[in-house]
Amino acid sequence: MADTTTPSSHRIRRGVSFYSFQEEFFLRTMTLEDCVAAAASMGARGIEIIPEQSIPGYPALSDAFVADWHGWMDRYGTVPVATDLFLDTKLHTGRWLSHEEQVASVRRDIDIAVRLGGHVIRMIINTPPEVMESVAGYAEERGVRLLLEVHAPFHYEHPWILQHLEVMYRLRSPALGLMPDMGTYVQRFPRVVSERALRDGARPELVDLIVRTYDNHEDTHALMDIVNYRGGGPVEFGLARQATHYIWSEPKAMLDHMSLIGHIQAKFYEMTEDGEEYSIPYAQIVPVLLQGDFDGYLSSEYEGNRHIQDAFPVDSVEQVRRQQTMLARLLGEAD
Repeated sequence: MADTTTPSSHRIRRGVSFYSFQEEFFLRTMTLEDCVAAAASMGARGIEIIPEQSIPGYPALSDAFVADWHGWMDRYGTVPVATDLFLDTKLHTGRWLSHEEQVASVRRDIDIAVRLGGHVIRMIINTPPEVMESVAGYAEERGVRLLLEVHAPFHYEHPWILQHLEVMYRLRSPALGLMPDMGTYVQRFPRVVSERALRDGARPELVDLIVRTYDNHEDTHALMDIVNYRGGGPVEFGLARQATHYIWSEPKAMLDHMSLIGHIQAKFYEMTEDGEEYSIPYAQIVPVLLQGDFDGYLSSEYEGNRHIQDAFPVDSVEQVRRQQTMLARLLGEAD
C-alpha cells in the first residue's frame, strides 16, 4: 500500500467506548466517573457513552447528572465525543415501532447527545435508511452527525449498507455518515470465544473444525449443517453460528468511503501480554486510516469480558490500556 502519510502528521485521536467497562460498571466496582478517569489516565480523551446503560433514568436526563457529566469532562480533560443509540423497534409487545415512532426516538436521542456535548451518534445497524433520511435535517440543525455502524457480518457491498450509502450520497448531508466497527476485520477466530465453548462442554474436535475453517478463510456458511451431521449440540451450534457472524474483509475498502467515516469502533476481544490484538490486525488497519487522512477518534470497544467472566477475573481497564498503548505506538505517538 502506498502511504505518504506519516504518523507524526496524522489527525487521528484516541478514545474509549464505555461499553468496554460494562463488567465493572454492572458489578458496581467502577462508577461512571471512574470510567472517565480511567480513559483519561491512558491519554484516551474522547469519551463514548452508552446512555441507555449508563444514565440513571434514561431517556430522562436530570440537570444534576448533566452537571456532573460536564464537571467530569472538565476535571479529567476529556471530551464528550459520541453517544450510542439503540433503536428499540420492539418496544411494544406484538408490533414494531412505526416509521414516525422511530424518527421520534432518534430525535430524542439527538437531543440527549446535544445535552451531553457529543457531536456524533452511533446509529445501530438495524436503523432503516428511510429513518436516517427523515432525521438528517434535524441532526443538521442540532449540529450532530448520525453515523451508521458498519458491523459484522455487514460490509460495504452488502445490500443493506448499499441502501444506506444511496441515501448518504444522494442527500450529501453533513449529518449522515459511517462508523466502521473493526469487528469486520477479524482475521483469526477469537480464542477467548472458542476457549469459552470448550469450558462450556463443546467437543474439542468440532471446536477445532470451526476455528480452522474460519482461520483458513474458508466458507463458513455450511458449518452449522456440518456440526449437525457430526452430532453437535447447542454449544457447538452457537460457536458455528458465531463463525458465520465474524468476517474478514479488506481494510482498504474503507478508503472508498472515507469522506463519510466520522468515528471508528476499535473493537477488540483480547489484547495479549505482547501488546497485540489476537484476532484483529490493527497493524494493517491503522495505515489505511492514515492513508485516508481519517480525522476522527479510534474508540476502544472491549468485548472479551463476557467470554472470560465464567473462569477468570475481568480486568477491562488493563485490556483497554493495552489497546491504547498499541494504538499510540501505531500512530507514532511519543512514549
